[in-house]
Amino acid sequence: MNFTQDHLLGQLLYERGLLTEEQLSEAMEEKQRSGKLLPYILVDYKYVTEQQVLETLSAQLGMEMVDLKALSIPQEIIAKLNASWARMYRVVPVDLYDNILTVAMADPLNPNILDELRFMVDYEVRGAISNEQDISAALDKYYGHEDSGDSIAALIDGYDDSDINLETDSMDDRSDISNLTEIANEAPVIKLLNLVLLQAIKDKASDIHFEPFETDYKIRYRVDGTLYDMIPPPRNLALAVTSRIKVLSNLNVAERRLPQDGRIQLNVGGKAIDLRVSTLPTAFGESVVMRILDRSNVQLDLDKIGLPEDIKEQVKSIIEKPNGIFVVTGPTGSGKTTTLYSCLRHVNNIETKIITTEDPVEYDLEGVIQVAIRDSIGLTFARCLRAILRQDPDKVMVGEIRDLETAQIAIEASLTGHLVLSTLHTNDAPSSITRLIDMGVEPFLLTSSLEGILAQRLVRKICPDCKEEFTPTAEMLENAGLSKSEVEGLPFYYGRGCKNCNNTGYKGRTGIYELLVLDDSMHQMIIERAPQATLKAKARECGMVTLRESGLVKVFQGITTLEEVLRES
Repeated sequence: MNFTQDHLLGQLLYERGLLTEEQLSEAMEEKQRSGKLLPYILVDYKYVTEQQVLETLSAQLGMEMVDLKALSIPQEIIAKLNASWARMYRVVPVDLYDNILTVAMADPLNPNILDELRFMVDYEVRGAISNEQDISAALDKYYGHEDSGDSIAALIDGYDDSDINLETDSMDDRSDISNLTEIANEAPVIKLLNLVLLQAIKDKASDIHFEPFETDYKIRYRVDGTLYDMIPPPRNLALAVTSRIKVLSNLNVAERRLPQDGRIQLNVGGKAIDLRVSTLPTAFGESVVMRILDRSNVQLDLDKIGLPEDIKEQVKSIIEKPNGIFVVTGPTGSGKTTTLYSCLRHVNNIETKIITTEDPVEYDLEGVIQVAIRDSIGLTFARCLRAILRQDPDKVMVGEIRDLETAQIAIEASLTGHLVLSTLHTNDAPSSITRLIDMGVEPFLLTSSLEGILAQRLVRKICPDCKEEFTPTAEMLENAGLSKSEVEGLPFYYGRGCKNCNNTGYKGRTGIYELLVLDDSMHQMIIERAPQATLKAKARECGMVTLRESGLVKVFQGITTLEEVLRES
């Protein structure tokens, strides 16, 4: 089972009397919490059987049910759909009659699958209902194991310029939308983009970059903070691929002069994937970046994001206070939002009203009211925060403190009995104080509202499958500010590189942290407008562990490498 429209399925089961309102509500809460799909949850909780789910869909959608285990499908029917398409859409062709191709589907509630298959085969396509396990078994039986399917490299090698008719030179900014949409729906373009998305999601990429240049077209994806090249497609596919992405994300296909932002929701292997799309006009076409948000890969739990035990307890103590400001700081992509979401989940209960204002809302949090910023219509952080404070919240999250107005309203909120959580972009925790004062915040207001600042970075973890011990050179130790006597007897590790980590030596990431808790001595220095270096020295004197020191602890624990810590701290 792999259904995208969970709300519809739950409603159908409820209307047939197979599910109570309480059971449906509980299952939907679990879906929001875990990111799992509703049918899996309902079956796991034993509220309904898999057969009842399939029968409900069959009756409501007017689709026949097929038992793939009992069928022997002729090879000429299987050949009507190639392996990569079948695996991408989780379908198996079972019959061809009167120019109608019937495919067994793992996701019958997704009409886009049938629509896209019609573009790729010369037949009308009709769906039939099966389940995820039988579909997987049939794909392996009739198409072989997944490694033998089409790859991006094979697709590019077999690409023929005649597959798509692109007259890009004659296409100016007035190209009509029907022509661009037709190009976007060409079968090779659909196939290429699907394979790129599948590969990126399998490799747990966080972003995919589509970059047009004068003579070539690059596709890169970011894994564990590092960009890697994919096989480059032909340059004249750039417009077609960009148009395809725009069609999927409901953007204006004909508008190529202005940046646009959109969203694509899809389902891969039973996981709900959210893609945030951003387009940017460049000298040689539109650059497109897709941010991949996979809730199943994100641990929104303070106990699971890598916080050291002592820092975790201090953070919990801060966010459980009734008022004050807690700031998480670090560069873009350092995990600030994940940390804040984990904090909100920790304090989220029936007695607490929580409202967030974000740009954009990245993950849905059950029981939390989330508001997306829209600068184009004047809905800024400051304006939204003012409105939020009239909604009687207990705790508020502001996506980012960008200006003095937002900072002042956040301080006013904290002084009137609200806990405010927010982010800043600074290099370490003490520099956040200097940054806020530079914005124009009065020091006495900071001392009366700011409770703590958490600076963080993400470092890559050593791949456990190719991890080896080594002895660092004197130069490496000197760069880290260490002497041979300090590390005597301490182990150092690195990743040799293997197929499980794409020969990088790293797999996954973890956080390194620096927590500054403001006390009376720090308050006095802030009032006196002490320079950043003095604030940092005082913080270390009071027990603050720096980012580099936090990283070195994880080096000695064999979690990451010395190079990673030096690069990020």
